[in-house]
Amino acid sequence: MRRTTPRICATAALALLLSGCAFSPVPTALASSVSSAVPSAPAGATGAVPSREPSVDLNAALVSALQRAAGDSSLSAAVFDTKSGVTAVGGNRSYDTASIVKVDILATLLMQAQDAGRRLTARETAYATAMIEHSDNDSATALWNAIGGAAGLDAAGKRFGLTATKGGAGGEWGLTQTTAQDQLMLLKAVFGTDSPLSADSRGYLRGLMGQVQADQQWGVSAAGSNCALKNGWLPRSSTSLWDINSIGRVTADGRTYLIAVLSDGHATRAAGIAKVEDAARAAVRTLAGSG
Repeated sequence: MRRTTPRICATAALALLLSGCAFSPVPTALASSVSSAVPSAPAGATGAVPSREPSVDLNAALVSALQRAAGDSSLSAAVFDTKSGVTAVGGNRSYDTASIVKVDILATLLMQAQDAGRRLTARETAYATAMIEHSDNDSATALWNAIGGAAGLDAAGKRFGLTATKGGAGGEWGLTQTTAQDQLMLLKAVFGTDSPLSADSRGYLRGLMGQVQADQQWGVSAAGSNCALKNGWLPRSSTSLWDINSIGRVTADGRTYLIAVLSDGHATRAAGIAKVEDAARAAVRTLAGSG
């Protein structure tokens, strides 16, 4: 991202060929102030089973794992086991979204279209495909403007259950602020059934997230297979350090997980990706065997 615009590196500077991520073509930091007492998501948030409190302090376990992975950067993560309904959240600080906000932009557009009783136009569909599958920034800007910018994103966020996400000011969509827990709530709206998004809207967005171009398939994909994801990467000119984020769904050992990992303070993009992938694997390990 250049200093004054949210142009989030649409072309990957680093080609990463990852195995174990079978994409389906269906169209359907830990911060210095982390909390291990974050409440579970509301019951029914995914349409599978309600979130429930674990018998052990999985939040604290995840915080500890993230501390080991973070080094001199900051990491936060949230993970949900769709079978057991168990959630773990490590870290409650806000981060720049970078390009993961593109999922929120499209979810907002789809909900606005539902409210208006219409389908996406051909142009909107083309923008949506480019924005999610290829992380195209011009398409993101066009759709950001279409949804009403930060005000439109924030209004939709309330309906998705987001409580700590605020759209970037002045058209700087990549500087939208969010937390790992809010990104997990957004994933539940996309991958669950108890959602303000219709089945068609959810399936459409999931399908695009399942067809992200090959060199952008890093991140939470490291924790499993059958991935659908969106990543964000942003070099900050003020610090010369990188924001690296990844959100999505993976399957590991026969269980399906929704994972959000947010981070900043990385010396290089590659170093940040490695830490985010470590955090995603740690998140799944934290819940393994929990229910």
